[in-house]
Parts: sequence; C-alpha cells; structure tokens
Amino acid sequence: QVQLVESGGGLVQPGGSLRLSCAASGNIFSIGSMRWYRQAPGEERDLVAVISSDGNTDYQDSVKGRFTISRDNAKNTVYLQMNSLIPEDTAVYYCNMNIRRSPLGIFDAYWGQGTQVTVSS
Repeated sequence: QVQLVESGGGLVQPGGSLRLSCAASGNIFSIGSMRWYRQAPGEERDLVAVISSDGNTDYQDSVKGRFTISRDNAKNTVYLQMNSLIPEDTAVYYCNMNIRRSPLGIFDAYWGQGTQVTVSS
C-alpha cells in the first residue's frame, strides 16, 4: 500500500505565506513526477504546479512568481511554498505522485487527502 499525507494548510491573510508538504510512505520503489492541484468550491480541480523526477518545474500562469514547488527524494516528499497569497488562492490543495512499487512495475497515480488553504482578512 502507498499513502500520501499532506500538511501545512490553514488560514492566512492576503499577502501572507504558507508551505504545504506531502509525504509518501509504504511500498515505494521509485517516484516520478509530483504535482499539486487545487479545487475551489464549485470549480474543477486544476493543476497548480508540477516537478519532474529530474527537477524540472512548471506552473499555472496565475501562480508563477509566487509559488515554488520542490521535492526531497530521500524523504519521498513534495513541497509547495506559497507566497504573496491572494483570496483567489483559497481552495483545497491536493498532492499527486506517480509511483512505481516494484522494479518491473508501472507508474500509478496516488493522491493525498487534501488540505484546506483559506486566504482572508
């Protein structure tokens, strides 16, 4: 079994910062790309940021220059540093990882449980 556990969400004022973490545990051989998604009430789940296994990153236009995705392969963990937060960033944030559980296995997608981020004064 593989489990992804997120932490770091909460309530923050506009202009503030938060750092989300997502740690994978269980039967893991290797991890490919890691992603952060978010879903606001009544909206679809959108891709926010992605980091490849070799560290290449890409971002949704609305968060470029404010959010930074990073990973610690030794800890099977992905982070999302969020700065200059605005109310429009309010959403439930989900992590997603492509994980291979054996040397000959395929990569399967796993999801975290979600963490609420609320930006409000």
